Amino acid sequence: MAAKIHLNDVVIILTGRDKGKIGIVKKIYRSNNMLIVQGINMVKKHQKAIPERQQIGGIIVKESPIHISNVSIFNQKTNKMDKIEFFWVSGKKIRRYKSTHEELLK
Repeated sequence: MAAKIHLNDVVIILTGRDKGKIGIVKKIYRSNNMLIVQGINMVKKHQKAIPERQQIGGIIVKESPIHISNVSIFNQKTNKMDKIEFFWVSGKKIRRYKSTHEELLK
């Protein structure tokens, strides 16, 4: 199956405590269908100081992965979530929005 969501895509969260929030995809884990969205699903992690690595201790706030089924691509022209379809142009597969048929830039 082709990947419908790529890095630096703008997505909207569909479920969970961050429902309705919009963010940019920072990292994708294809093996378990998870992705990290900037500023979404923030968790606190208690971290011990390790002087050998110059790592400070304390409570660190960072993004946690979210399942790819809980996000949808966000169409900034219509300000709504949208679906993605694929089509072929001169032997190359291109992604575009289903509602407006506008191509997504990589």
